[in-house]
Amino acid sequence: MATVNIAGKDVELDEEGFLTNLADWNRDVAEYMAKEEKVDMTESHWEVIDFLREYYDEYQIAPAIRVLTKAIGKKLGPDKGNNKYLYELFPYGPAKQACKIGGLPKPTGCI
Repeated sequence: MATVNIAGKDVELDEEGFLTNLADWNRDVAEYMAKEEKVDMTESHWEVIDFLREYYDEYQIAPAIRVLTKAIGKKLGPDKGNNKYLYELFPYGPAKQACKIGGLPKPTGCI
């Protein structure tokens, strides 16, 4: 476990860099995580992050990539609900990387 100071607040991360307390998440934390993941956040990134957080609030689980792709396709359209688009935004794994930036637990099935 590591503790980092983000915008004046101590935040605890697990050994893989995911938040240990989901309530610690805010946009400053997301920006910090994105920088650590070498992701320059755009409106498209935020759209996926916001979708993931809504999904988690509803189902209490972080979706694996197949579920994420399908669910985004239903809500945001087929041009955004595909692996190519999501990997362009989050090259190290859309489900895992986006969940980390979004302050959610690592999706089940992710290595």
